[in-house]
Amino acid sequence: MLREPTIEKLQAMRLAAMAAAWDEQHKSAEHAALSFDERFAMLVDAEWMARENKRIGRALKEAKLRISGACIEDIQYAARRELDKAVVRQLASCRWVQEHHAVLITGATGTGKTYVACALAHQACRKGFRACYRRAPRLFDELRLARADGSYPRVLARFARLDVLVIDDFAVAICSRCSRTAMLPAPRSSLANSTPSTGTPTSATRPVPTPSATASSTPRTASP
Repeated sequence: MLREPTIEKLQAMRLAAMAAAWDEQHKSAEHAALSFDERFAMLVDAEWMARENKRIGRALKEAKLRISGACIEDIQYAARRELDKAVVRQLASCRWVQEHHAVLITGATGTGKTYVACALAHQACRKGFRACYRRAPRLFDELRLARADGSYPRVLARFARLDVLVIDDFAVAICSRCSRTAMLPAPRSSLANSTPSTGTPTSATRPVPTPSATASSTPRTASP
């Protein structure tokens, strides 16, 4: 069998991962005992995994999460945070995104609200959704400048294409800009962080059927 021409054809068809896996199979004696179906399935899995990793990488790059390495698996359930594992597991399914619900994350400063929000957005990217992270002050400035230079409709259209919009430092921005208002189209789903005046621990509330994002203030140092 002419291996080199086959590998070149696979690469020409942009199946580089499959070509590399096929070449690796020929170098390993363990794969010789496998059936054709088993070896072919392994090739397909290699190509699929490579494409999935690239897709997730692009989605995370577009999301620009404040904590890029945040993930559901690394969330810590310290007693002071009062995080409900059942609620987090429910949110990890991303059904709330599919049903266009909003999630409000509340808690005292330093309890890791930003980490939880970024972890949920990361999970949404894994599931094939588009996410975006914005601190509220920056978001409001972006909308204000868009109004001034005439790009407001285009900016709104960009946000409207998102599945998940994470809004951070919302309460801080509202308090400092109480004389201003900014309107944006509700994304399909949203995440927001809030630091209540009572200083209660972090908690992720169950999804509520509201299309808009509410909430706010993020801790300066976020923990998993």
